[in-house]
Amino acid sequence: MKQVVFYETGLPENVLQLEEIEKPTPAQGEALIRITARNINPSDMMFVRGLYGITPQLPSSAGFEAAGVVEESAKFPKGTRVIFTSVGTWKEFTCVSDAGLIPIPEGMSDEVACQAFVNPVTAYGMLETSGLQKGGSLLITAGASAWGKVVIQLAAMRGIHVIATVRRQDQKQALLDLGATAVIDVATESLTKKVKEIFPEGIDYVFDAVGGDQGAKALNCLRTGGKMLVFGLLSQEPIPLNSGLLIFKKLNVEGWWLSSWWAELGFEGIQKAIKEVFTLLLSQEVTLDIQATYPLAQFKEAIEAYQTEGRTGKILLM
Repeated sequence: MKQVVFYETGLPENVLQLEEIEKPTPAQGEALIRITARNINPSDMMFVRGLYGITPQLPSSAGFEAAGVVEESAKFPKGTRVIFTSVGTWKEFTCVSDAGLIPIPEGMSDEVACQAFVNPVTAYGMLETSGLQKGGSLLITAGASAWGKVVIQLAAMRGIHVIATVRRQDQKQALLDLGATAVIDVATESLTKKVKEIFPEGIDYVFDAVGGDQGAKALNCLRTGGKMLVFGLLSQEPIPLNSGLLIFKKLNVEGWWLSSWWAELGFEGIQKAIKEVFTLLLSQEVTLDIQATYPLAQFKEAIEAYQTEGRTGKILLM
C-alpha cells in the first residue's frame, strides 16, 4: 500500500515522501480501515514540522482526520463507512481502535465526512465551553478558516454576536453572509478601535487561533471580567500577555484542546455532540467549503494548494 511519510521533521514540502509498505494487520480491538478521504488541517502541517502538541514517532505518516470503509472489525460490519482520528492518515490503509470509530450518517459524502469532526466539533465544543447565550458577544481570530466559518454559523444560530478577523478585504463578505456581525481586516484596520466602535464596553469572549501580536490585541478587546480561549498558534508566536490588563480588568485566559474536551464529555456527552453537529451538516444548516481534491499520490500539489494565499476552502486528499 502507499503512504505519505516523513523520517525527519521539517517543512512538509521538503520532508514528506511517498513510499510503498505492507498493509497493516489489526490487533485485538482494532479495525482495518481503507481510507477514502482526508483533509489538510493546520495541525497536520505543524505535526510534520515538530511544532504540534503531539511529538512524531519517526518515521511517521502525516494527517490526523479521515473518512474510510471498514475492511475488518469485530464490532462493525465490513463496508461500514466511518469517520476517525488517528496519527498518520495519509495512507491507503490504517488500523485504529474500534472504540474510536464514528459511523458516517447516510447521505453524508466522503468529502464532508473527512472534515466533519475536527473543525465542526471544535467550534461546537468551544461554544459549549463558553456558555455564551443569545445576545452575547464573541471575537474570533482567523475568521476565514474552516473552523472560523463554522463558529460564525453556530453562533449566529444561537443569537450570539460574532466579530471575526481576516487578513484580506475580499474575505469579508463571505463571513458576513454566514452571519458575522462584523468582519475586521487586521492588515488594514485597527482591531481594538473597530471593536470599541461596535461594543464600547468590550467583548464577552475571545476564541484565539493565531497567538502573537494579534492574540494580544484581541485580549485587549475584552470587557472587564471577559475570557479568552486559546486553541491555536497560527502565527507560531506566543501571546505577549499584559499583566496589568489581566489584573485590573479581571481577565481570564485559558487553553482549549479538542482531545481534552472530548475525553471529559463521557458517553452521553459525546453522543449529544455528534448528533447535533452531524444533524446540522446533513441539513446543510452548517456548510463546509471545499477548494480542491487531489489523489494521495499528488500530496505535493495538495500542499502547494493548501499554502496558496487567498484559499477559500479545504484541500482534500482522496
